Amino acid sequence: MVESTPHAHHLLSTPALVGVCATVITILLALVVGIYRCFCRRRYSPVPYPAFKPPDEKGGKASLAVGSITPKSPLVSPSGEGPVSYPEKKSGTKSYSSTSSSIDPHTIDTKWYIENEGVRKCEDSNIAYEKGENEESAQLGHLFFSVEYDFDKNAFMVTIHSATDLPIKDPTTNSSDPYIKLCLLPEKKHKVKTRVLRKTQNPIYEETFTFYGLHYNQLQGITLHFVVLSFDRFSRDDVVGEIVVPLANIDMSETAVHLSRDIRTRNTKIPRNQGHGELLVSLSYQPAANRLTVVVLKARNLPKMDVTGLSDPYVKIHLLYNNQRLAKKKTRLKKRTLNPVFNESFLFDVPIEGLQNVSLEFQILDHDRVTKNEIIGRLVISSKTCGEDERRHWKEIMENPRKQIAEWHKLTE
Repeated sequence: MVESTPHAHHLLSTPALVGVCATVITILLALVVGIYRCFCRRRYSPVPYPAFKPPDEKGGKASLAVGSITPKSPLVSPSGEGPVSYPEKKSGTKSYSSTSSSIDPHTIDTKWYIENEGVRKCEDSNIAYEKGENEESAQLGHLFFSVEYDFDKNAFMVTIHSATDLPIKDPTTNSSDPYIKLCLLPEKKHKVKTRVLRKTQNPIYEETFTFYGLHYNQLQGITLHFVVLSFDRFSRDDVVGEIVVPLANIDMSETAVHLSRDIRTRNTKIPRNQGHGELLVSLSYQPAANRLTVVVLKARNLPKMDVTGLSDPYVKIHLLYNNQRLAKKKTRLKKRTLNPVFNESFLFDVPIEGLQNVSLEFQILDHDRVTKNEIIGRLVISSKTCGEDERRHWKEIMENPRKQIAEWHKLTE
């Protein structure tokens, strides 16, 4: 005889259940804290400045290396998103100690620096600075920097020491938040910038930038282009001014050369006696497809917009109907040229009954990384435009469908 027993249920005791719950809650809390820390770290960690290695001994490709000191005081990135932490210097980059906590900019001995006399001319940029402009430049301040060449490492070094007497750009704090951009002309390939210093008109940077792979004899054709800006958290940064320094007559063969320059107004306006250039465009209308074909071929005799004496042009095209913008296109950027060749085609859908009220607006702009892009010239082609050549061009494409008609047009302001 088999004795049957009821099925036994094994239940957890109350202390064991409490322990399991406490363990689960602890794990969840640790996971949430870890995720939160990772999120904060990724959100507030800045992007470090580029640090490139020098060319290897076997003759590798020359590259740019930027070495800047790490100041003791907390820094703010130009983007305004938080403090900047600079990467450690790599071997091959000279280190410079910061003295920003103890130097008074007004105690700097300006006689220690080389001052310009008479007219300073830059042949590459066709710019002449005269003593007569001192009244304006004095309001924009002065920049102190030094240049040096290391023959052992084949490296060119620029140290930005300080700036003095900068104008007020932030009326809310009655001060400025200055930083400096440096570019090597004419190639514009090497571009660096200092950190932002808050609420000061006399910033002290003591930052060194090292450019590898530049032979000493190449420096004769290089021009330093400094642009002084004031950081603005809510809009585009304000341009204080610029400094153009050709290296042709600076001897760095024995020791570092200390320089000072007045900050000049950055002038991007086209002289009145200089034209705006011409643009060659080809137009064709396809009635069956209700399609307008626009070919931007090339431009010529554009004005000089850069300190290099050249421009970086591109073309914007707007299709307007009764002065209302319907579509827009743009060409690729052409660097360092006053006679760019584009050869780019664009298509616009335009019903034949709307041709009388349609117009094409062309804008040639000069690309600028520092400030907003400047308009070089404009052109409007339609049946109602003011220019006689533009009206005739539009009339020809309407009377000759499916035929490409190209003409040169003068650009206006």
